[in-house]
Amino acid sequence: MSSELLLVADQHAGTVHFLDPGAGAEVSRLDHVVLAEHAGVLGLGGGRCAFVDDGGGAVLVVDPFRHGAAAGDGVQRIPVAIPGEHLACDPTGRYLAVTTGLGAAWEPWSDLLTVIDRDADGGPRSRRIRTRAGEPGVVVTGGRGEPRVVLRHREPGAIESLPFHAVLEQGVHCPPLRGEILDGFPADGHGDAYDPATGTLYVATGRGLEQVDVNGPEPRTREVLPWIAPGRAYFLRFDPERRLLVAVLREGGGNPREWTSWTNRLWVHDLGSGHTRIAPLNDGLIFRFALTATGVAVASVHPDGDRLTVLDLGVAGVPDSPGATGGAAEPDSPAGLPVRGRWDLPAMDHAPRPGHEPWDDADRRAIAASPSSELVAVTRGGHGELHLVDTAAPGTTWRTIRMEGPLRDGGHLAWISDSTDGPRDTVGR
Repeated sequence: MSSELLLVADQHAGTVHFLDPGAGAEVSRLDHVVLAEHAGVLGLGGGRCAFVDDGGGAVLVVDPFRHGAAAGDGVQRIPVAIPGEHLACDPTGRYLAVTTGLGAAWEPWSDLLTVIDRDADGGPRSRRIRTRAGEPGVVVTGGRGEPRVVLRHREPGAIESLPFHAVLEQGVHCPPLRGEILDGFPADGHGDAYDPATGTLYVATGRGLEQVDVNGPEPRTREVLPWIAPGRAYFLRFDPERRLLVAVLREGGGNPREWTSWTNRLWVHDLGSGHTRIAPLNDGLIFRFALTATGVAVASVHPDGDRLTVLDLGVAGVPDSPGATGGAAEPDSPAGLPVRGRWDLPAMDHAPRPGHEPWDDADRRAIAASPSSELVAVTRGGHGELHLVDTAAPGTTWRTIRMEGPLRDGGHLAWISDSTDGPRDTVGR
């Protein structure tokens, strides 16, 4: 079996498929599972991954490499509160936390936080407490003393830190529990990342990249890094190997019905050098991105045509590296992020419509990439198609894999590797 598998979730059809990306063949699958798309997938290392099943009210820890997931082997179910909004783990992958979202409601209503010890005596142990309603973001610290679960609250904004085991040791029936609170935090936080090496929580807000020291019991603010370009960042991700923070800056996001005129830029910050690079992307809807071994893959949706664009990250710490291909930066990417290649994607019949919000009864595209190569997967929502593109060779055509279901909303993708001992990114994506 390949050392990497591609998870393809059709949350509307209630299926999760694991494909061998080289052969394009299905290795195993899970039926009657509704993957919580916003909480995403968390790679735990050693081939294991975790995600929330909104249909069954559980976190599923799956090892598709060593067992037949279809037969129930290699699948661990741990009860959690739903709907799953955010999912995170500590740097070892032992301790997990899940926050709850709106689900089918319009207003915040659930104040439940679930924490999990996967390796507790007698088997996995989970507890739920009442915190504060409002779709909180979450990270789990580790590596420096007692692990803590850190919540990012909105409206009003705050950062809250609780000892992990204090939550785990609470009784049943969801008792209320509050931790150390940093008030006065921006209320528009959206997007979290955690660096275990420095104990820093990063949060994307309208004013910039917020940095919070979460090493100790009391969260403490650090300096705010401005975006240095119009707009604000979404889909913040942390790459621990290259020590990079990556996001998409969106200008015009306050007017969702005018999404066709949204201006997008790729934002890359090198924690080692402190250097920030920015490169323009296509206008329209960009929903997440994917990190390859040497680049960043972005899928954009627009009435004038959908496109997959791959930019070279270059050498870490070298601001203007020409990247893995050795070519010079194109004129439209002057900040040291040269465009490696572009691929026009076939249109979606049920794509977002101009004048309507892009997530209003419309399909979109999910994207994932191999961490060890330049292979990228992107879906064609509503058509049940998965395109596999070798982006190391610009101009090459893609392979199309037909999925069983239509992949409404684009489905969800994640690349799973069995070559790492622990999590790479400790926040579900």
